[in-house]
Amino acid sequence: MAGALLASLLSEPVPAGREHLAAALLRDGLPGARDEAWKYTNLRALEQRSYAVGDAQAATRAIDLDALLVPIESCARLVFVNGVFRHDLSNVQLVTGLQIGRSVDDGRGESAPTDGDLSGARSAAFSRLNAVLATDGPQVTVLDGATIAQPLLLIFVGVAADADLAWNVLARFDLGAGASLKVIEHHVAASPNAHLGNLVVNHALGAGAHLDLVQLQEAAPAATLIRRTTCRLEDTAVLSMHTVETGAQLMRHDLVVDLVGRGARFESRGVFALQGRQHADTHMVVTHDARDTACDIVWRGVADQRSRGVFHGAITVAPGADGSDAKLSNKNLLLSPNAEIDTQPVLEIYADEVKAAHGATVGQLDERALFYLRSRGMPLDLARRILVGAFCGAVLAEIRPTALRAHIDTLLAARLPQAETGE
Repeated sequence: MAGALLASLLSEPVPAGREHLAAALLRDGLPGARDEAWKYTNLRALEQRSYAVGDAQAATRAIDLDALLVPIESCARLVFVNGVFRHDLSNVQLVTGLQIGRSVDDGRGESAPTDGDLSGARSAAFSRLNAVLATDGPQVTVLDGATIAQPLLLIFVGVAADADLAWNVLARFDLGAGASLKVIEHHVAASPNAHLGNLVVNHALGAGAHLDLVQLQEAAPAATLIRRTTCRLEDTAVLSMHTVETGAQLMRHDLVVDLVGRGARFESRGVFALQGRQHADTHMVVTHDARDTACDIVWRGVADQRSRGVFHGAITVAPGADGSDAKLSNKNLLLSPNAEIDTQPVLEIYADEVKAAHGATVGQLDERALFYLRSRGMPLDLARRILVGAFCGAVLAEIRPTALRAHIDTLLAARLPQAETGE
């Protein structure tokens, strides 16, 4: 049965055509420990909370956006404040080959998930919730053969409101055949709010398309952020993704990548850096559905104090996907005896002539490396910071432009956990 969360969010009549999804939500409730995909993330406390739905004043709330922006030149900027699009803060330029519209019409768009997508599993509760309640979000289309030179910024800002609120946004990116685009998805806080954000972003890459996606998550320390990113790649399409997770009290990110076209390639580099009582759960599912596809996944995690990190990386090579090349590596550091990281690399192979490898480690800083730096006169705190920074930075070296990489380095330098260790 549904707790206070779903009861408060679905207390008002839902739009026509979505009643069955709302009814399924209220019947099934949120996923629990018996749902395999959520076994390491306890939602009981969240389920008993209540939120206001949407922010009626979001369009007029004052924000110093310059203090929040990533310092890079962009071709367009789309800003959402508490889940509401702010045209006055956005910069929607007319760029040849790039079209920007809305993914949701009158509260529900054709791109909203269908009953077949969502009605069968309780683990899809937040996707169902998004399908019922999303009232805003961008529809970005890159025309066939178009190369968009400058990045597109997609910014989600959390600000204080009269009460803790929940927002739902549905976004869609369609890249035509041979198209190229760089997207920077940035989650940032202008106040220490405790809102619930629920974001679904669907990416479709046509044959030969190239998407460079950077996801930078530094939401408010008290916030809850649930995200689902889906990507579908046609023949020879390439998706390059860099993800940095440092914010939110509770964070869950589902990454679903389907390599449906021959020669499609997915490359993922990611870092989560946690402290306090933060909980971050990254759940990645990659499916090779065609011949000669490839994925190369390298993630690093750091947890300090009483934080907990979860990484689930599942790769499936479907029947007939011969020639696939799948690699996954997940290395993690614990900087406190009270911190915890759970990692689950999974390979399922149903095809011949496949190259596949996976590995995961959870450990502590190398005492020999610490001793070496200390023997050179370096203070312990500085030695630890250098080693942890190098551990995380190894997977972020390819981020461009340089100003964006510098911003991420500064963010990590300020937030990287430091264990409470004496001299």
